Amino acid sequence: MANPILGYIDRRSPIHRLTGTSKLILSVGLIVAAAITFDARVLLGLAVLNIALWVAARLRFRDMKVVLTLILVFMVLNNLFIFLFAPAYGTDLFGTTHVLINGPGRWDLSQEQLFYQGLVTLKYFAVLPAVLVFVGTTPPSEFAASLNSVGVPYKAAYAVALALRFIPDVQRDFHTVSLAQQARGIDISRRVGLWTRVKNATSMLMPLLLGTLDRIETIAAAMELRGFGRGRKRTWFSARRIRPADVAVVLLMVGAVVVAIVMLRVNGGRFWNPFA
Repeated sequence: MANPILGYIDRRSPIHRLTGTSKLILSVGLIVAAAITFDARVLLGLAVLNIALWVAARLRFRDMKVVLTLILVFMVLNNLFIFLFAPAYGTDLFGTTHVLINGPGRWDLSQEQLFYQGLVTLKYFAVLPAVLVFVGTTPPSEFAASLNSVGVPYKAAYAVALALRFIPDVQRDFHTVSLAQQARGIDISRRVGLWTRVKNATSMLMPLLLGTLDRIETIAAAMELRGFGRGRKRTWFSARRIRPADVAVVLLMVGAVVVAIVMLRVNGGRFWNPFA
């Protein structure tokens, strides 16, 4: 079967050896740093750090092809709609106008607008790779333990872990149902038209949904029989001790947040204006 759409990928890498807690803190720190600033220099540094984490984790594009494709489509649409509905936002923001291409009506492409939309694009690269690295290198049980270690109630943490465990199960069930339906003559391959594929794929949703609900009921009954949720706290079998590498990662996160905050004071706001 193909890799899970979004889930743990078992490989040997320096990122896999880190504890889930340190990776969670790193991801949250990078999100905070990228959220509080629009300084192109800071965002570029965060993007480089995110890509370095992706490479160090030995992840590949095909490991999360579906998720990355959806993110790419959303990023392109986001930039397109920004230009359609606010083509002069960059000029209003930076206070100058340097037209690159004279467009129809008010849709002139300026350096300021292009720079602003470049910042929006950089935001994706400054946040998402680290989040995907965290999800792809952390087993669900350790994921739950890391959430609980930073103050998330263990019931909510366990619910997140179960959701991540369900993703490969649902994908496997869909593959099984798809083969069964194709054996009955329902084709969803590229040999038929797009509308026919969508209609045939829809017919697979009901058995997939019923199988998923049945599994949820079985897991809920098993958890209830084992007394899950009776205590206020719980221990985690997959929890690991903090090591020097984890401390270094947390310090790196703190440094990224501090730099973003310092640049707020240096720039007098969230934006760095290269056109001033």
